[in-house]
Amino acid sequence: PILLDRHGVTEAAFRPCISHGAGGRSQATALVSTVSFVPHFNRLPNERSPLLRRFENLLAPKSPGELEGLVNEAQRKTRQNFGKTMRLFAPLYVSNECVNNCTYCGFSRDNTDIFRVTLDIPQVVAEAKHLADQGFRHILLVAGEHPKFVSNGYLEKCITALKTFIPTIALEVGPMEADEYGRMVDAGCEGLVVYQETYDRETYKELHTAGPKKNFDWRLQCPERAYEGGFRRIGIGALFGLADWRIEAMGLAAHLEYLMRTCWKASFTISFPRMRPHAGEYQPKYQLDDPNFVQLVAAFRLCFAEVGIVLSTREPAALRDAIAPLGITSMSAGSHTEPGGYTGQGTEDLHLTVRGRREELEESPSNGCERATEQFGIADERTPEEVANMLRAQGLDPVWKDWDEAILTPN
Repeated sequence: PILLDRHGVTEAAFRPCISHGAGGRSQATALVSTVSFVPHFNRLPNERSPLLRRFENLLAPKSPGELEGLVNEAQRKTRQNFGKTMRLFAPLYVSNECVNNCTYCGFSRDNTDIFRVTLDIPQVVAEAKHLADQGFRHILLVAGEHPKFVSNGYLEKCITALKTFIPTIALEVGPMEADEYGRMVDAGCEGLVVYQETYDRETYKELHTAGPKKNFDWRLQCPERAYEGGFRRIGIGALFGLADWRIEAMGLAAHLEYLMRTCWKASFTISFPRMRPHAGEYQPKYQLDDPNFVQLVAAFRLCFAEVGIVLSTREPAALRDAIAPLGITSMSAGSHTEPGGYTGQGTEDLHLTVRGRREELEESPSNGCERATEQFGIADERTPEEVANMLRAQGLDPVWKDWDEAILTPN
């Protein structure tokens, strides 16, 4: 029989494109290698699907009554598709070294006065065990993009060391080739998060002045390479504050629509992180205020009913509490955005990095900071248990674990 998925792609037509690697990895090589989101993106906004036209209408200015209607419908859609569950996760930063010069980022190469460190594997394990003791079974490994420090199998070693007690491991690291992603999947990683940062080409060019991240199209194609490498979950997003929020939202929606159509064996999440204080002097030129943030969440939920929406500790506690039932399906809690932030690992190896070279500190930090510099400051500083209690008070079920490799184990 011919099986038809919801996007009109037959499984029979897709099956010859799939090869199975170690660990059950599936690669849609033939399908994704012949297509790319880039030409579709370049035709925006002149060519928009009916879904994108509807999405654009939902982003138009609304009266308080209209916004309330959108919120109520978004909440109904969320409960219909996700029940009362809220997935909880924590980021685990393993390195804040970076070769890119991104004006808006605390890890930027030009920030030569920040304390940097790359954790060794036992230190990564110590951080992860601390998170596991707090209840987490979903960890996002985060690193700056610096091949000198995060290379030679380092990430695979991190994944291998954690997978015995952390069933769900995802990455947020520098973009890779599809075969490199395949090695991460084979090591035991099941998710990838990659933000385009901004979907405005001119803004992107202005803000990324050095390093491999300068290549807009290379980054734009990253989710497709991740799918080709075998990731089951892929997260995308934009950093709001770099360009007009409606432009960012339209770019993100177009990207999501394309990926859901062409990479349909993966599940997707989206996120709308807003700028937070960080090392460096960059000040955001644009603002996404709270009412428009709420409207953005509602618009995505109404147009992409089955896509997960992630809310991080960048946002203040009061806002997170208010919109948790609206359309959010995944939240971080108790986060630290510096390597060693949870247990103080790596403090004995703090150093500076200037023009790619390590420079030792002449003396111990005198400002009381004895840890690596954070990527950005968080706004919600509550403990994981406090966040879980907030969710329960709202009738939501905090989910610490939703995956186990036994699911793929033959009987």
